[in-house]
Amino acid sequence: MRVLLLGSGGREHALARALSADPDVTDLHAAPGNPGIAELAHQHPVDLTDTGQVAGLARATRADLVVVGPEAPLVAGVADALRASGIPCFGPSRRAAAIEGSKSFAKQIMLAAGIPTAEAYTCQTSDQADAALAELGPPYVVKADGLAAGKGVLVTSDLTAARAHAGACGTVVIEEFLDGPEVSLFALADGFTAVPLLAAQDFKRARDGDQGPNTGGMGAYTPLPWAPPGLTADVMATVVQPAVDELRHRGTPYRGLLYAGLSLTAAGVRVVEFNARFGDPETQVVLDRLATPLAGLLAASAGGSLAGAPALRWADGAAVTVVIAAEGYPDQPARGDTIGGLAEAGQTPGAYVLHAGTALDGAGQLVTSGGRVLDVVGTGPDLAAARAAAYEAAGHIRLRGGWYRHDIAGQAARADQEARAAQAGRAAAGGAAAGGAARGAL
Repeated sequence: MRVLLLGSGGREHALARALSADPDVTDLHAAPGNPGIAELAHQHPVDLTDTGQVAGLARATRADLVVVGPEAPLVAGVADALRASGIPCFGPSRRAAAIEGSKSFAKQIMLAAGIPTAEAYTCQTSDQADAALAELGPPYVVKADGLAAGKGVLVTSDLTAARAHAGACGTVVIEEFLDGPEVSLFALADGFTAVPLLAAQDFKRARDGDQGPNTGGMGAYTPLPWAPPGLTADVMATVVQPAVDELRHRGTPYRGLLYAGLSLTAAGVRVVEFNARFGDPETQVVLDRLATPLAGLLAASAGGSLAGAPALRWADGAAVTVVIAAEGYPDQPARGDTIGGLAEAGQTPGAYVLHAGTALDGAGQLVTSGGRVLDVVGTGPDLAAARAAAYEAAGHIRLRGGWYRHDIAGQAARADQEARAAQAGRAAAGGAAAGGAARGAL
């Protein structure tokens, strides 16, 4: 299978890594790619939102499957252009991708399908926004209606800041605050059938302790040992499948990756948002654990044959990713700074580095080209081991002004260790009691 992968970030490097490991992939191309992806695929320059350019490149590379990484090409209609050219594409049509491209459209889908979510108002004027803010009260949640690269959401108790954000964004969705841990669940969909991947949790705030501004994501981990039993099945039944069905009934079958951002509130699961593509940085940990070859799954989604796909296989253990950001991120990230230490980081047992915002300068030196620069992935038999590997590797990276959160998966790893220790204690106590009973019988 010849595969063309669209995108240039850490998510796409993770996809390229998984696709290149698939024995059915005989030729891997990426556009535009990045220096890390270049080690795995043939790279091509392209304007990702130019549907004609993308379709032309797919024909030139004789792609059997095009995998769309980021959301902008989907919202621009790249998947439509590819399918019109007879080229299978993993990614929803422009109309279906509006589930991410328009927060208000997503709310319409949820309302029609009976999907649990926050109460919300779509506002186009300052008077409407003021009324919604007064109705819902603090903490205020203000979301830009369109795409905003993960930075269009403001959660604040400051009414002045909420009003300013609403005014700057134009059309906004203002909704009630959902209080509870957040979970990301990805599902492959082919228009009819949906198949879940592993649930993950990401960290949106810039600083430790969930402080600072929202970002595109500063780290993630999987699995979630604290998640309630049956969570995935519940979400598939009440959120994902109803959304897929509603879109099909509207004549816009959803073929691609549907990302459900969830809040586990005291009242039950509520949808925070839908995305129309693999999430970043959750993809980096989810694909690390996937043992089933990826290309066949994506092709089944694109071709409408997921119902006949074998059950997914997952590697044991855990994965944690830590995002290394450039100085000034998320406001004004520095670009062009030299990056060092990747070889040392890559030699850390159980760890590897993915490129997210990197480029080569005129002298061939690796430099920063985006706010989120690198994703350091650690793996291990449990979260504590995976986390230790990720942070050991991250410590080798050299980048002027570079920074990262130090608490990714920390709370979950500690809780997991405590639960394992308690379980071991109960097993030991049970074994001792059984031994005593046996000796008494003698």
